[in-house]
Amino acid sequence: MPLSLPTTSVTVPRIGIALGSGAARGWAHIGVLNVLAEAGIETHVVCGSSIGAVVGAAHATGRLGELEAYARALTWRGVLGQLDLRPAGGGLIAGERLARTLGELIGHHAIDTLATAYGAVATELGSGREVWLRSGDLATAIRASAALPGLMAPVSVDGQWLLDGGLVNPVPVSLCRALGAELVLAVNLNGGIAARHRQPPAPPISDSDRRNLGTLLRGGAGSLLAQLLRENHRQPSYFDVLVGSVNIMQDQITRTRLAGDPPDILVQPRLTHVGIMEFNRAPETIAAGEAAMRAVLPALRDLLAET
Repeated sequence: MPLSLPTTSVTVPRIGIALGSGAARGWAHIGVLNVLAEAGIETHVVCGSSIGAVVGAAHATGRLGELEAYARALTWRGVLGQLDLRPAGGGLIAGERLARTLGELIGHHAIDTLATAYGAVATELGSGREVWLRSGDLATAIRASAALPGLMAPVSVDGQWLLDGGLVNPVPVSLCRALGAELVLAVNLNGGIAARHRQPPAPPISDSDRRNLGTLLRGGAGSLLAQLLRENHRQPSYFDVLVGSVNIMQDQITRTRLAGDPPDILVQPRLTHVGIMEFNRAPETIAAGEAAMRAVLPALRDLLAET
């Protein structure tokens, strides 16, 4: 009579990934997620702050490939074409064009209907309170989470004016755990960013693009942006001040939050050379994300083997 051997079942922990804020550096999240997919590692929970909320939404809706194709094809002129300038109403950019583009790329979904558990972080303007967006319209949630103060207009959600989630929780490990993740990967785009201004400058905007700013962005708002982008070696520009301030703030907040609620695996792409508005540098930024994820993949496999 043959012996009946006991069967053992392998329990895979619910894996969550916290995608951090960082504007154009956020294309690195695409590289991180691609490497996980290649390795056959499924994420059950995805949470994001700012650009992390955008890439996380594409992942949760199965549209990451479409977002990657768009990002890789994006030129500096294409970046400028997304800027519907309106120097009033709480931000230089209204955000309507960007919202339409994201709607075309990601589609229109209710968060609580997604197959992957999803959450986005935003900041309530009146109180500074951290807001977790775990239901409602996905497009509205990612727009609110990515509303960088001073640049993007805040977004009204349920009677609250919401701003960029990176102001309070740049890498939302805590939200991942709240949504049921048992093992959390965190992608921090802000490591060493405060030192960016000591790095060699990025390739400058071409003379032809500078001359064409007035054509691309007609009216007084276009002239304003041309002034804001103009190089001045004697003093910092508006964007230098805005970006430098946000970088310093997010770097400090990230250190504090990750120390208090550390992830199981920390992924830190090398991105100090990429500026906040350099969305046209997607190929190298995605590659940085891939390299950073591959570097920690053995540690992740070991951790999964122990569970």
